[in-house]
Amino acid sequence: MESPNLEFEYGDTDTPTAELSELYSYTEEPEFGLNRDYFEEDFKGHVNDRRWRELGVEEQRAYIMRLLDALEVTDRDKRLKVARAILYLAQGVFDECDTEMDTLHCSRHNIFLLYEMGVFTALLELLSMEIENNQACSSAVRKPAISLADSTELRVLLSIMYLMVEAIRVEMEDDKPEWKSSRETFKTELASPLCNGEPFALLLFTMVTKFCSMNAPHFPMKKVLLLLWKTVLFTLGGFEELQQMKVAARERISLPPLPEDSIKVVRSMRAASPPASAMELIEQQQQQKRGRRSRRPLVKQDSLDTYNERDPFKNDDSRDEEEDADDADNGLEGEVDPLDRDVIIQPPPPPAPLRPPTERVCFPKGLPWAPKVREKDIEHFLETSRNKFIGFTLGNDIETLVGLPRPIHESVKTLKQCGIYYFMPWAVWKPCVLVFQIALLKLLLAAAPTSKAKTDSINILADVLPEEMPVTVLQSMKLGIDVNRHKEIIVKAISALLLLLLKHFKLNHIYQFEYVSQHLVFANCIPLILKFFNQNIMSYISSKNSICVLDFPHCVVHEMPELTAESLEAGDSNQFCWRNLFSCINLLRILNKLTKWKHSRTMMLVVFKSAPILKRALKVKQAMMQLYVLKLLKIQTKYLGRQWRKSNMKTMSAIYQKVRHRLNDDWAYGNDIDARPWDFQAEECALRESIEKFNARRYDKNQNSEFVPVDNCLQSVLGQRVDLPEDFHYSYEMWLEREVFSQPIQWEGLLQAQ
Repeated sequence: MESPNLEFEYGDTDTPTAELSELYSYTEEPEFGLNRDYFEEDFKGHVNDRRWRELGVEEQRAYIMRLLDALEVTDRDKRLKVARAILYLAQGVFDECDTEMDTLHCSRHNIFLLYEMGVFTALLELLSMEIENNQACSSAVRKPAISLADSTELRVLLSIMYLMVEAIRVEMEDDKPEWKSSRETFKTELASPLCNGEPFALLLFTMVTKFCSMNAPHFPMKKVLLLLWKTVLFTLGGFEELQQMKVAARERISLPPLPEDSIKVVRSMRAASPPASAMELIEQQQQQKRGRRSRRPLVKQDSLDTYNERDPFKNDDSRDEEEDADDADNGLEGEVDPLDRDVIIQPPPPPAPLRPPTERVCFPKGLPWAPKVREKDIEHFLETSRNKFIGFTLGNDIETLVGLPRPIHESVKTLKQCGIYYFMPWAVWKPCVLVFQIALLKLLLAAAPTSKAKTDSINILADVLPEEMPVTVLQSMKLGIDVNRHKEIIVKAISALLLLLLKHFKLNHIYQFEYVSQHLVFANCIPLILKFFNQNIMSYISSKNSICVLDFPHCVVHEMPELTAESLEAGDSNQFCWRNLFSCINLLRILNKLTKWKHSRTMMLVVFKSAPILKRALKVKQAMMQLYVLKLLKIQTKYLGRQWRKSNMKTMSAIYQKVRHRLNDDWAYGNDIDARPWDFQAEECALRESIEKFNARRYDKNQNSEFVPVDNCLQSVLGQRVDLPEDFHYSYEMWLEREVFSQPIQWEGLLQAQ
């Protein structure tokens, strides 16, 4: 039975409703009514016989201003009640709404009103106070078990701020002109120093590191990470903005335009059938021995999509014969010790309705990607040709073609047409997240489904566990789903955040990207991602860790049905879990960015035996995920040996069909000079030395005078304080006469030069 194609569309985020629902854990459900009660208690005391939506805009502004004044009281309990009333406004005063869309529309109106009245700035001050609350931190450290009640104030503040960032970030067609202006103003504010001279994102990063250092175990990490991700997404821009910035940067330095938009190309690709399972290979061998195997006719290269295969999820816990040949042929030892082999066998979910064909981009028949070639490859090709036909080389010269035959001229012309020349824009944003990378990876490790609980690991469940643990089977099932969902959301936020930062660093300056990438590699990011994928990945992607009737805003608009064990086990009717597939693709893209053109890191993939793990991920029939898996397999093929390539011809065919070709890349045969053994440690050391020189030149205060830029501003130069010798004032008149007045000045020449 063939696994179904997953109709998944990759983007910056999921739907707005899904992104809002993931902010709240199911354990927080009773607090929705609490927010409403505190709001109505205060509102009815100041507005008689009317509801919030019946007020005019000016009356609503006046009431919000009264709430802002009440936020400044010293009593923590009173402040919390006011904050809950503001949260109810941001949630859309759902008690006055009949439908989910009505609630979201009212929420959007209220949030722009809250921002206009300065609520975000007031919340920022309260958040800073809570972060610096040493009494709460020390109390949480001493507690043996931390629950939802320990982070009440922080959760309320972070929820309001997340709702404001998310609502203002998303642009709608019916937005008012003043809302568009508010969006740009808010975006600028978030990127500027808001708190203690630092951007808002840096304050959230500080919360992450404080939590991971065990100094504040009560911090609600899921909400912090979601808010941090959306803040970075809003201020820096998502994938579409990145593409626009890339195009603009290439135009600015007169580079040719990009051949295509990779996201659009991937959306037009079809998923491939997964490699054969162990049972199929065994049956084929038995048929061969018995002489029953019929001769298969020649088929096209795209036969990968038309093979009829059996259920790829059967016997998933056993390693197929291709993977055994892979391990035996490599001869390389060393693997990720904690990688588990536990697999849950699960039948494929029912197929979802197909997307309309108008959403796909049509491309000419053939390979989906325009081929590329690096300038280094052109140099190598020309050096080989010169050495063969002329007998000498010219070094780093890709222009001189004297003495070479005409076919070589045509080859160089073709290579240059496919060339990609890398640029380094010098508008530098100083890397400010390097100290937070280990903290993010710790959280990713703790949230990974393959991780086992350890006594010394960080507790990421502080904002999901209730004060009283469940006593019935139904409550235990509900909490188990909530905990798994909580971990999935954390993985989603961290993977999206890391990928977004890597892409923006690479666009801003290549050495910023290399600096961040090298720190991630040194922090064991590569084996961590491989450990994440060493599970039944199809089971993870099709997991049902959600209870639709408890999702916001459904749970506050509709009547709550009675939950049963059967309804919890059934889960939703979706073909796959969007956030889990999104996380998998993000992690694969991060792994690709860390290893691309880095032979030492590619060897890490080989040493950790990633090929069998990645091949199992090909069972997910989604084109974008398969593409990034095939990219990772392609860069390893030259190191895996001839026997592996021979045993995995179907995978090799998929790589040829779906991955971009580099014209001089001998990936399929392993004859490339880059595949030869050398000191890979020296490669990383050389890169690190270049990065340190860049950082010293750009960011060190005590700069070497050799690298100090020349100041061409007359006012700046004349305004500088110059340290003169102590006896200079005795002889400065003589110096002026000799060096200035007695020297002839060609004023006409100076005027002509101007």
